[in-house]
Amino acid sequence: QGRLVESGGGLVQTGGSLRLSCAASGPTFNTYTVGWFRQAPGKERELLLSIRWSGGRTTYSNSILGRFGISRDNAQGTVELQMTDLRPEDTAVYYCAASPRAYPSGESEYTYWGQGTQVTVSS
Repeated sequence: QGRLVESGGGLVQTGGSLRLSCAASGPTFNTYTVGWFRQAPGKERELLLSIRWSGGRTTYSNSILGRFGISRDNAQGTVELQMTDLRPEDTAVYYCAASPRAYPSGESEYTYWGQGTQVTVSS
Protein backbone atom coordinates (compact mmCIF):
# COMPACT_ATOMS: atom_id res chain seq x y z
CA GLN A 1 0.00 0.00 0.00
CA GLY A 2 1.43 3.38 -0.97
CA ARG A 3 1.81 6.22 1.49
CA LEU A 4 2.58 9.93 1.33
CA VAL A 5 3.79 12.05 4.23
CA GLU A 6 4.12 15.83 4.09
CA SER A 7 6.48 17.86 6.26
CA GLY A 8 7.88 21.36 6.48
CA GLY A 9 4.81 23.40 7.32
CA GLY A 10 4.78 26.06 9.97
CA LEU A 11 4.37 29.72 10.77
CA VAL A 12 6.11 32.31 8.62
CA GLN A 13 5.87 36.06 8.21
CA THR A 14 4.64 37.77 5.07
CA GLY A 15 7.37 37.71 2.45
CA GLY A 16 9.03 34.65 3.93
CA SER A 17 9.75 31.27 2.38
CA LEU A 18 9.04 27.65 3.18
CA ARG A 19 9.87 24.31 1.64
CA LEU A 20 7.38 21.51 1.96
CA SER A 21 8.42 17.94 1.37
CA CYS A 22 6.31 14.97 0.34
CA ALA A 23 7.88 11.62 1.07
CA ALA A 24 6.44 8.70 -0.84
CA SER A 25 6.70 5.02 -0.12
CA GLY A 26 5.59 2.25 -2.40
CA PRO A 27 6.92 0.39 -5.39
CA THR A 28 5.64 2.60 -8.20
CA PHE A 29 5.53 6.18 -6.98
CA ASN A 30 8.43 7.17 -9.16
CA THR A 31 6.16 6.66 -12.15
CA TYR A 32 3.30 8.70 -10.65
CA THR A 33 2.38 12.31 -11.15
CA VAL A 34 2.49 14.16 -7.83
CA GLY A 35 0.45 17.25 -7.18
CA TRP A 36 0.40 19.81 -4.40
CA PHE A 37 -3.00 21.03 -3.24
CA ARG A 38 -4.07 23.42 -0.53
CA GLN A 39 -7.28 24.08 1.35
CA ALA A 40 -7.86 27.34 3.15
CA PRO A 41 -10.50 27.65 5.87
CA GLY A 42 -13.97 27.80 4.33
CA LYS A 43 -12.68 27.22 0.81
CA GLU A 44 -12.51 24.29 -1.56
CA ARG A 45 -9.30 22.38 -2.04
CA GLU A 46 -7.23 23.89 -4.82
CA LEU A 47 -4.66 22.21 -7.07
CA LEU A 48 -1.51 24.33 -7.29
CA LEU A 49 1.12 22.45 -9.30
CA SER A 50 1.97 18.97 -10.43
CA ILE A 51 5.09 17.19 -11.57
CA ARG A 52 5.28 14.10 -13.76
CA TRP A 53 7.75 11.30 -13.28
CA SER A 54 9.86 12.76 -16.07
CA GLY A 55 10.07 16.12 -14.30
CA GLY A 56 7.56 17.91 -16.50
CA ARG A 57 5.59 20.47 -14.54
CA THR A 58 2.16 22.05 -14.76
CA THR A 59 1.01 25.09 -12.82
CA TYR A 60 -2.72 25.35 -12.21
CA SER A 61 -3.10 28.42 -10.02
CA ASN A 62 -2.35 31.96 -11.20
CA SER A 63 -2.02 33.12 -7.61
CA ILE A 64 1.29 31.30 -7.17
CA LEU A 65 2.96 32.10 -10.48
CA GLY A 66 6.52 33.20 -9.97
CA ARG A 67 6.40 32.40 -6.27
CA PHE A 68 5.99 28.62 -5.94
CA GLY A 69 7.99 25.85 -7.58
CA ILE A 70 7.94 22.07 -7.56
CA SER A 71 10.69 19.49 -7.92
CA ARG A 72 11.15 15.81 -7.36
CA ASP A 73 13.93 13.39 -6.50
CA ASN A 74 12.92 9.97 -7.74
CA ALA A 75 15.90 8.31 -6.11
CA GLN A 76 14.80 9.62 -2.71
CA GLY A 77 11.09 9.26 -3.38
CA THR A 78 10.41 12.90 -2.51
CA VAL A 79 8.62 15.84 -4.09
CA GLU A 80 9.26 19.34 -2.82
CA LEU A 81 7.15 22.47 -2.94
CA GLN A 82 9.25 25.63 -2.76
CA MET A 83 7.26 28.65 -1.63
CA THR A 84 8.60 32.19 -1.66
CA ASP A 85 7.12 35.65 -1.09
CA LEU A 86 4.43 34.11 1.07
CA ARG A 87 1.28 36.08 1.73
CA PRO A 88 -1.48 35.76 4.35
CA GLU A 89 -3.79 34.39 1.65
CA ASP A 90 -1.41 31.43 1.27
CA THR A 91 -2.45 30.26 4.74
CA ALA A 92 -3.91 26.78 4.29
CA VAL A 93 -3.41 23.09 4.84
CA TYR A 94 -1.16 21.82 2.08
CA TYR A 95 -1.51 18.31 0.71
CA CYS A 96 0.49 16.23 -1.70
CA ALA A 97 -1.21 13.55 -3.74
CA ALA A 98 -0.15 11.02 -6.34
CA SER A 99 -1.86 9.89 -9.52
CA PRO A 100 -0.98 7.04 -11.87
CA ARG A 101 -2.01 9.28 -14.78
CA ALA A 102 0.50 11.57 -16.43
CA TYR A 103 -2.13 14.30 -16.77
CA PRO A 104 -4.77 13.75 -14.11
CA SER A 105 -7.94 15.66 -14.91
CA GLY A 106 -9.01 16.27 -11.34
CA GLU A 107 -8.85 15.31 -7.69
CA SER A 108 -10.63 12.03 -8.31
CA GLU A 109 -7.68 10.79 -10.35
CA TYR A 110 -5.25 11.27 -7.48
CA THR A 111 -5.13 7.90 -5.77
CA TYR A 112 -2.93 8.52 -2.76
CA TRP A 113 -3.06 11.49 -0.38
CA GLY A 114 -0.94 12.71 2.47
CA GLN A 115 -2.40 13.87 5.76
CA GLY A 116 -1.63 17.53 5.12
CA THR A 117 0.64 20.09 6.71
CA GLN A 118 -0.43 23.49 7.99
CA VAL A 119 1.13 26.65 6.60
CA THR A 120 0.28 29.90 8.36
CA VAL A 121 1.47 33.25 7.04
CA SER A 122 1.23 36.13 9.48
CA SER A 123 0.75 39.70 8.34
